[in-house]
This record gives sequence, structure tokens and C-alpha cells, in this order.
Amino acid sequence: MKRNFKITSMVMAAAMALTCLAGCGTSNQGSTGSTSEGTSAPIKIGGIGPITGGAAIYGQAVKNAAEMAVEEINAKGGLQFELKFEDDENDAEKSVNAYNNLKDWGMQISLGTVTTQPCIAVSTEINADRIFALTPSASSTDVIGGQPDKNGNVTIQRKDNMFQMCFTDPNQGVASAQYIKTQNLGTKIAVIYNNSDAYSTGIYQKFQTKADELGLNVVCVKTFTDDSANDFTAQLNEIKAAGADLVFLPIYYTPASLILSQANKMQYAPKFFGVDGMDGILTLDNFDTALAEGVMLLTPFTADAEDELTKNFVAKYKEKYNETPNQFAADAYDCVYVIYNACLKEGIDASMSASDICEKLIAAFTADDFTFDGLTGTGMKWSESGEVSKEPKGMVIKDGVYVGM
Repeated sequence: MKRNFKITSMVMAAAMALTCLAGCGTSNQGSTGSTSEGTSAPIKIGGIGPITGGAAIYGQAVKNAAEMAVEEINAKGGLQFELKFEDDENDAEKSVNAYNNLKDWGMQISLGTVTTQPCIAVSTEINADRIFALTPSASSTDVIGGQPDKNGNVTIQRKDNMFQMCFTDPNQGVASAQYIKTQNLGTKIAVIYNNSDAYSTGIYQKFQTKADELGLNVVCVKTFTDDSANDFTAQLNEIKAAGADLVFLPIYYTPASLILSQANKMQYAPKFFGVDGMDGILTLDNFDTALAEGVMLLTPFTADAEDELTKNFVAKYKEKYNETPNQFAADAYDCVYVIYNACLKEGIDASMSASDICEKLIAAFTADDFTFDGLTGTGMKWSESGEVSKEPKGMVIKDGVYVGM
């Protein structure tokens, strides 16, 4: 009897353990995606960006749009995704910690990070771990590596698994100079840039080189750092004294809003021309949007475009999040969908290791016949350098909204 009782107890214990395993799955807080009957297990995609803090408008837009894309893809059945997004507060150290959390979670594909400085830090880890990454908006060439400096020296080797959906900083600088020249927007150009920020510095350097080549008259260049980004009176006074009729701002929207406010107080009203970091200024707390009237910038996405893809995306985003999507949202949406297309092309599924997925996605993105039509461009292609090829669009702020030029 004792022997039979022992066997029965073991069987009951095993049954209870199986029941617990079947009914008590692991909960991933902040993740989106599920597996339904008839579909495969989900591929785990990790994202990192500021969803709190001063740059939250960028990170929240990326998170929102990526979640929306994952929900749409999963509703198709077949290949499934699960998205987990971590907050890094636009801080490089916190971004690396967030990356390690995602790696422990089992991330198989990465959206890199939203902002540049954190992505430079995280890209080194991603490259070493052989996880494929496509960042929506970290634009420095240091993110992907392999780019020569002004002396032709390559100081950071190419990180062959790092790709960008956004324009690189050099491309933004070159395109801005070309646009200002071809549209004859100013006769005397001034620049204010953040020389403690890789994003801002990278754009400025290429802008200046292209401006010299095109014969643009750059009359004054002023700088600031993160620690001094609260008073631009001295810079504006020098620029005004130089007679600048257009000020190029390769910076983020927070310092740009202060520049616009302080220029208004001193009754200085040149044209202002920004880059993708300016996107978001209209939703900045306590900022008078009337001060941004007439501000121009280059962007790959305009929410007022009339193509069906854009109209459907904007309508759904507004319904879901009660706001108009910015270009960061559009880039993130395109990121998820192009990864989806590449996974289908290469027959990728969740049973594969992150490193195997990485090699297949590198092959897909660099293939001659691989192109993608999305919100931020048509016929987009990626070079072996990780850069995307697509055309920028001019945008101007009119009556408190972004309007395509």
C-alpha cells in the first residue's frame, strides 16, 4: 500500500505541475502581440526610446506607431510579432540597461533606439550580440559606423547589422543646403547648432561643406551645449548684427522653441529652417505655436499628404491616440512593416536564433531586388552601409499645422 500511495502521489504532483505550466504563462509588461490558433509563435521585437522626460514626444510616437503596425500585422494571421518597448529617458546609460532587459526577455530583432546618443551606445552591444537592428530615427553615422570623417579616415568600423530608416545626419545637412539654395530661401545664412551633440554636429558639418560648394553665403555660425541650452540671446544678437535673413537650426525642438521665443522678444524675425528634430515643436507644453509660423524643415513624411497609405495611417493614428502622427511615428511604422516584408522574403520564423535571423535580414536588406514602399518614401533601398535611400520633403508650419511645401 505504501508503494502504491507513493506512485499515486507522484502522478498527481506531475499532473499539477503540467496544469500550472499550461495556465500560468510569463507576463511581459509593456509588450504587444499574441499567438492565436492557427498562427506561429511570435518573433520578439524590442524597442527603446524616451517615453518620459524632455524627449518623450519622439519615443512615445515611435512606440505608438510600432504597436499599431504590430497589431495590424498580427491580425493578418501567419507570421506574428511581439513588441516590447523600454523607456530610456534619452539617456545612454539607461538605454544600455534597457537593451540588456530586452535581451534577457529574448529579443530577436531590435528597433535600436529612438535618439542618437543612446543608439550610439547601444549599437555597439547590438553588433557584438549579432541582433539585427533597424532604428527609426537615430541618424548619426556613428550608429552604423564605417563612414569616413572629413579627412577620409574611418574611425568606427561598419556595424553590419545596424540599419537606419531615417536620413543620416550627413544626408540631412546636404539636403538642407541644397533645398535652401534651389528654393532661394535666404541670401545671408546663419547657423546655431549644439556642439555637444553628435546629431546636431553631424548635420552642421555636412551642411557647411555643401553650403561652401553651392556658394551659399554663411555669415555667422554660433554654438551651444546641453548645459547652456537656455539662453540664446548672445548668439541671436551676433546673428542679427551679421544681417542674417535665414537661420538654419540643426537641433531638437526644445532649444529651437527657446530660440524662436527669444528672437521674437528682441524683434528679430528671419526665416527659420530646421531638420527632423524640429518635428514636435507644435505639441510642446507652454509653447506659443504662433511663434513657429513660417518655420520650415525637411522631413520624409507629411501628415497632409493625399496618398491612400498616408491618409489611412493618419486617420487610424488620430483615432487611436487622439493626435496627429509626426515623422517619428511614420518612420517607426515603416520599420515594422519592412522588417515584416523581409521576414516573409527570407522565411524567418520565431524558432530561429537571433543571430540566424540577423544574417538573413542583413541579406534581405542589402539585396539588389529588395525595395519598400512606405509612409516615408517609395522604392526605398538600403546600401551595405546601412543607409536608406529616399527623398526628403519640404514642410512649413502654417496656421499651427505642418503643410507640405
